[in-house]
Amino acid sequence: MNRNVSTAIILDKRKVRKDNKCLVRLRITYERVQKYYSTAFVLSEKEFDDVMSVRPKGEFKDIKLKLSAIEEHALDIIKNMPEFSFDIFEKLFRNPRGTVTLASYYNHYITELKKEGRAGTVQNYQSSINSLKKYSGKKELQFKDITPTFLLLYENWMLREGHSISTVGIYIRPLRSIFNKAIREKAISELIYPFGKDKYQIPAGRNIKKALNLSDIEKIYNYPSLPFSAEDRAKDIWFFSYLCNGINVKDICRLKYKNVNFSDGSISFIRAKTERTKRSNIKPIVGIITDEVKDIIDKWGNKPILSNTYVFPLLTEGLSPEEEFARIRQVTKTINKYMKRIAEELKMKLPVTTYTARHSYSTILKQSGASIEYISESLGHSDLKTTENYLDSFDLESKREVVKKLLDFKK
Repeated sequence: MNRNVSTAIILDKRKVRKDNKCLVRLRITYERVQKYYSTAFVLSEKEFDDVMSVRPKGEFKDIKLKLSAIEEHALDIIKNMPEFSFDIFEKLFRNPRGTVTLASYYNHYITELKKEGRAGTVQNYQSSINSLKKYSGKKELQFKDITPTFLLLYENWMLREGHSISTVGIYIRPLRSIFNKAIREKAISELIYPFGKDKYQIPAGRNIKKALNLSDIEKIYNYPSLPFSAEDRAKDIWFFSYLCNGINVKDICRLKYKNVNFSDGSISFIRAKTERTKRSNIKPIVGIITDEVKDIIDKWGNKPILSNTYVFPLLTEGLSPEEEFARIRQVTKTINKYMKRIAEELKMKLPVTTYTARHSYSTILKQSGASIEYISESLGHSDLKTTENYLDSFDLESKREVVKKLLDFKK
């Protein structure tokens, strides 16, 4: 516990009511400064003495148990504070979350995410704290336990366990967000923040060669799936993603006919990933309805065409966030299963997944001469750096052609 901090339950006689009763308060003393925090109890001096006696009886016993719980709650907060301050204590004392343990902050935020229906993010944060607990072996991780050295050792442990460097980043980014949240709420000191320059930096894994070339795209396009089979639908939904700005599976599932304008030949939607952000400059992503896109909608789309009806029969109205998340994950899994089979049949070297459609869209646009700004807008990215991470590197043949231009004078 922090030194020079003491707690006490007292009867505050500074203000006596007409019935000769006073408020019962929690008193915190720190470096000779005293502050008082009200409880729900108002007692006379005799009643208070009965409550605080060694063996209170009846209702006085119940009151003492509740007051003891209040003081214990305060002691837990103080014990877990790296540095005591009344401002931080007051914020935590009035917050039902109470303590500043890492798990308590995770759990509170996960509860908020569940209320917002963000099932995918819930799973991400839950996986993050579960992994950290498993590595540490501690029942209760404190913020102060998470040092740059702890994170570096955790990263090495994750890699030894067979996880990729990208997965390490996926698990640590929620931890960084929790730290930032706790600092904003003044629950912890900025001095124990373990991230940044000269501290721990989250690895930015990048998978090279995620994109297919046009030759591979052509092979998939011409692959003879059995019409209206599960494989045929998986291939068509994959191509819908590729042709419509690399739209991801979640957004395809949630796409409604009100997002589709057959008159001007466009599809407009806000990414589910960004719809909750508070930025006022979020623009809808606008894709073009090519003949191929229209054919896919005609073939697999719900009928009749109604504004608030899902385009594809992948979701149904009334699903809970958890049910929707599970359904979207299953759709993604099914598409990936059949696209893997198609790639194997075509003897393709690169894996073909739903992510491949998005990366292929952006990379082929780049190689066709489209500007980074155009690609960024069409993908719905908020900055160009994100777009650049999506873009595949030029292949060796492309690099050879560029190098040849260095000796163009020989022609």
